[in-house]
Amino acid sequence: MTYIKGQFKKAIFEGDNGYTIGLFKISETDSEDLKDYINRSITFTGYFHDLNEIDNYIFYGKLITHPKYGDQFQTEKYERVKPEEKDAILEFLSSSIFKGIGKRKAKKIVEVLGKDTLNVILENPSNLVLIPTITEKNAKMLHDKLIEYESSYKTIIKLSDLGFSNKEAMKIYNCYREKCEDIINNDIYDIVSRINSITFKRVDYIYLNNGHDKEDLNRVKASICYVLRTLMETYGHSYFKEEEILYYLPRVLGFQVTESTYEIAMEDLEIDLKIVKKENRIYLFESLEAEEFICKRLRLLSHQKPLKDKSIEEEIKQLEEYMNIDYNKEQEDAIRDAYLKNLLIITGGPGTGKTTILRGIIELYKQTTKLNNKKLQEKITLLAPTGRAAKRMSEVTNFKASTIHRFLKWNKDNDTFAVNEYSKSDTEIVIIDEASMIDMFLFYNLLKGLHTNTKIIIVGDYEQLPSVGPGQLLQDFIESKMIDTIHLNTLYRQDDDSSILTLAYNIREKVFDEKIFNINEDLTFIKCRDSEVINKVLLTSETFKDLSYKDFQVLAPMYKTINGIDNLNIHLQELFNPKTRTKKELIIKDITYREKDKVIQLTNMPDDNVYNGDIGIITRIENGKNKAIYIDFDGNIVKYTPSNFSNFKHAFAISIHKSQGSETDVVIIPLVKSFHKMLYRKLIYTGVTRCKKKLFLIGDIKQLDFAIHNESNLNRRTTIKEFLINGIK
Repeated sequence: MTYIKGQFKKAIFEGDNGYTIGLFKISETDSEDLKDYINRSITFTGYFHDLNEIDNYIFYGKLITHPKYGDQFQTEKYERVKPEEKDAILEFLSSSIFKGIGKRKAKKIVEVLGKDTLNVILENPSNLVLIPTITEKNAKMLHDKLIEYESSYKTIIKLSDLGFSNKEAMKIYNCYREKCEDIINNDIYDIVSRINSITFKRVDYIYLNNGHDKEDLNRVKASICYVLRTLMETYGHSYFKEEEILYYLPRVLGFQVTESTYEIAMEDLEIDLKIVKKENRIYLFESLEAEEFICKRLRLLSHQKPLKDKSIEEEIKQLEEYMNIDYNKEQEDAIRDAYLKNLLIITGGPGTGKTTILRGIIELYKQTTKLNNKKLQEKITLLAPTGRAAKRMSEVTNFKASTIHRFLKWNKDNDTFAVNEYSKSDTEIVIIDEASMIDMFLFYNLLKGLHTNTKIIIVGDYEQLPSVGPGQLLQDFIESKMIDTIHLNTLYRQDDDSSILTLAYNIREKVFDEKIFNINEDLTFIKCRDSEVINKVLLTSETFKDLSYKDFQVLAPMYKTINGIDNLNIHLQELFNPKTRTKKELIIKDITYREKDKVIQLTNMPDDNVYNGDIGIITRIENGKNKAIYIDFDGNIVKYTPSNFSNFKHAFAISIHKSQGSETDVVIIPLVKSFHKMLYRKLIYTGVTRCKKKLFLIGDIKQLDFAIHNESNLNRRTTIKEFLINGIK
């Protein structure tokens, strides 16, 4: 029997009985036949209880050659490789605790001093100076810090022995410090709520693997919180019913919990302020806290007396002359109220003049304060939920705009904000665009970072998709009728020969009218069978090959299926950026990326000024020993290495959710039966309203009719509206 050592990469097939086919990257083997696979992935088969991409494994078995699929490693047994003590020491020394050391220096130190590294440094730090590149300053700093953290490496090693990776152990230690031992022994599941990158399933596996009873009360309590959090993230509700928890809980626990154990667990969670029960509603504590805080602040702002300015009418007349615009009553009211009131919502569909109003508000402040842009930016802050929306806001107003995360100085590593209730921003006026995209937790953190008298102007279209995170803030705010709201109803961006806005407003009003298609050049429906959609998309796209990557976009509701985003990207890449001898390529998880590819950012990377939803172009690929990909986001060149290659993917086609907050000249949207479960009114409305000049819908027109009348995904359970109307009791 031979062995392979390395990392599980991904599952290709998983059966109900644990049978798995997947990919495994080999770092070590005793087989000559497998030597060529070192640092490469091989297909493996076998029966597995649990695999993850963090730990190292040893698979025991034999190499076979499948007549159709080629080389495969047939696994008979396997084991997780526990980190060696020197590995934990290396991770510890290269952590942020020891400034100026880093991976390379730490590796040299451990190579020379071995398992006794830390004791040697503590006893005689001068030994370090004999190691190349280690200075006296490094040695002194290491010695001093080790005295300070003498017990911490033992904690890290203990965490490694429990089953956490070195990286996870460092994160846990940095989070809890001196409380680490107590957490490990008494409340290990708290790690899930404090460290986003360590999942419940990971902690649960380690907990059970270290001999704990699956019916342990701590595990039941943690599982209840996990169920609530997962349901909240999946459905966007802020509270749930008891029967929903009881339905999903056995799936997590692996057994049916007794009524008495469940009741004890719920009582303990209430006492520990992990959950709150109000009548028949069950909240995670942080959900109710966020909702109550938001409503208290907005009620406070809405009850403050507005500014009195007798010259405001004259100021608006001067503004009209300067801007060469005749505002209608809605626009004039919006600009006046934004200037005088402490809290205002401005809402309307596409083409109703929201951009014109934003420009007018800023120019009015310039006019009345006589401040230049730089000084005015200390007084006024423009915010949007995504990088693309912030960039667009900045372009249309000619005024600096930022993402909310960037404004709050978000720390990605520990998911905290430097601008918070203890360190508030001094800005006086905040204007938020694309507000339908803001979830309740982000808005809660924004309000905590603002003074109670900061003026807030909220702009958005609540007919668009709600936030990815929980809540439906803009809709709840407007429907409560407790916050002053200007509804923009007059269309300005519609020419006589335009049909796109007609379609958008038909969707808002739940009207399906097939007659509006293929009359004007801006709106086309190409009817075809599902099997023909890919070819029709490619034929239509071919017409726009010469457009800038910013001016053309394919949007789809789903990633999977033959007409989904993943398959569309494969075909569109060959159309827009085919393989040539001069373009370098790199394969990442079976996907080929090449220079000049269009890609989309999937996560926030504030240190690099790139955010979820930003679209860029791959400008350079280094595929030698030190692999790297350079992506240009509108002049901001960001370098990616294997550690963060998963932070982007192709963007020739993207999801409608990811397109929110942006506008594109030409948009193509496939509509097929396989998308049926994902088609609903707000989704299709959001997709249609991303388009400025030409919109092509391709596929089955019955699916459009279905989507327009389907509101099953619209209603989220929240208490924001109730709290705004009735106050908090």
